[in-house]
Amino acid sequence: MSRTLKFILTINLVVLAVLSFVYPSLMVGPGKLIAGHQKINADCFACHVALSGVQSEKCISCHKPADIGRVTTTGAPVVKPLTSTPFHQELTSQDCVACHSDHAGVKRYQMQGRFNHDLLKKGISEKCQSCHKSPTDTLHQQISGNCGQCHTQSRWTPATFDHDRHFVLDRDHNARCVTCHVRNDYKQYTCYGCHEHTPANVRREHVEEGIRDFNNCVECHRSADEHDIRGRGTDRGKREDD
Repeated sequence: MSRTLKFILTINLVVLAVLSFVYPSLMVGPGKLIAGHQKINADCFACHVALSGVQSEKCISCHKPADIGRVTTTGAPVVKPLTSTPFHQELTSQDCVACHSDHAGVKRYQMQGRFNHDLLKKGISEKCQSCHKSPTDTLHQQISGNCGQCHTQSRWTPATFDHDRHFVLDRDHNARCVTCHVRNDYKQYTCYGCHEHTPANVRREHVEEGIRDFNNCVECHRSADEHDIRGRGTDRGKREDD
């Protein structure tokens, strides 16, 4: 390679390096910023630290954690908050870049992937409905709170709800959840929620069959079919086991 060619290549590299620092938004920027950040569109170091990337401390210098979701950086009230309850104040750490980016070429100021609920303070992550709207299907219309009894915070689906594993909701048990699960506590249930299954009636029926332990109904009963009984040493149980 001739000395002249080496000199030209060197000059080009130097020029590119200088331009990258003088006009970084034009040379290395992955895309335009959101409208709210247009005033710093050409000032990469308003958010970035040289050779280190974006620093959350830079974000917090403008976006005060106590004000996020309540007022804008200019002090004006937020007209359309993202959630019904500001939650940034309940984060265990102010790691903005764990959820947000900005450039249109990357992701335009959106959460990167799923929100990590481990970032929330203890107890806040259980108040799902303070941030999330309740589903409107027939089942969820009966339910308030207790999302974690069926869903996990890492994924909404698949849910752990499979009522047939415990008891088949057949024609005789097409009732509202609260009929059996008092106060929407799905870890517990009662069969005394309807007029037919009174403590006296249930006791009489089971004593006639020679059954003394009948507090946990689903231990034996799978559905309204009186012959579909799990085996527990009774004649009816033996028939089913056979």
